[in-house]
Amino acid sequence: MHGEFKVPGGKLVVADVEVEQDCLAHVSISGDFFLEPESALDCINQALTGMPVTASHQTLAAAIKAALNDDVMMFGFSAEAVATAVRRALGKASSWLDHEFEVIAPVCLPAAEHVALDEVLAHSVGTGLRKPTLRFWDWSDSVVVIGSFQSVKNEVDMDAAAEHGVQVVRRVTGGGAMFMEPGNCITYSLTVPTSLVDGVNIEQSYQQLDAWVLGALNKVGIRARYVPLNDIASDKGKIGGAAQKRFANGVLVHHATLAYDIDASKMLQVLRTGREKLSDKGITSANKRVDPMRSQTGLERQAIIESFISHFAELYQTQAGSYLPQELEAAKALVSDKFLTEEWLYKVS
Repeated sequence: MHGEFKVPGGKLVVADVEVEQDCLAHVSISGDFFLEPESALDCINQALTGMPVTASHQTLAAAIKAALNDDVMMFGFSAEAVATAVRRALGKASSWLDHEFEVIAPVCLPAAEHVALDEVLAHSVGTGLRKPTLRFWDWSDSVVVIGSFQSVKNEVDMDAAAEHGVQVVRRVTGGGAMFMEPGNCITYSLTVPTSLVDGVNIEQSYQQLDAWVLGALNKVGIRARYVPLNDIASDKGKIGGAAQKRFANGVLVHHATLAYDIDASKMLQVLRTGREKLSDKGITSANKRVDPMRSQTGLERQAIIESFISHFAELYQTQAGSYLPQELEAAKALVSDKFLTEEWLYKVS
């Protein structure tokens, strides 16, 4: 069994392993990394030999560290990197190139249905009904989508929301509130096996899953960067933020909302925390708009989305996808049974 892992900003680690009776029987670690003393490589191989194939990433990394003396120098890789390569060899971890992705272009649905589809598609990917999926949202209604752990009373002025015809929906992922009117932002969801981020911590997983969109933004003229923990920004300020949910079935949903052309005045009236959120975008007047993508690219929103899809297809193996009838039916049922219920909306007081 063969697995490879390229350390971000570092070196390539290769694991060739054999398995006997559900344990690692023969292990050979190689790569273009640097390691002193040379004998430490044998220590790494021996530490992994005999480990059960079910060993977690943490367990494998800990075994490697325990086998190495304090004078060992690892440059361009780490015990964690070796563990990832081994897990990939065993099929427990995966890389982007191990998957073919379905890409669903924007389909206009009520925003609450898109919120529900995050949960529905996580089930579809987990059961093998569909491949890992990148999908873009489109909607015709005005809505505030709050994070799973936010308090409605602290985040939203419900009277102002009602006055402006803005619905409030709670999503399954954490993070902050999203003020979404038709055409004012670009939102996408990436539904993938958690094997894609095996062995990386939460912050690293955000960076890894946001990497493709940073390249896509560069293609449309925005030099963007990842800002821990979950923001995407350019030299002119914040563009958007991401959120995640890891499901028990081994599937992760990672989605992001990027500001295209937001009515700052209305947002400040509806969101109680709106003024603070605008401060990192350099907006000092409520009469201005938050439009980093529109002003920095000069492109129509649809053109940016098409460029994003094209860039993703340049990086990875993709095929055009669509929502299955049963997925749309399940999403509608979840909207009425869960996402638009008072119990769900006010689950955090």
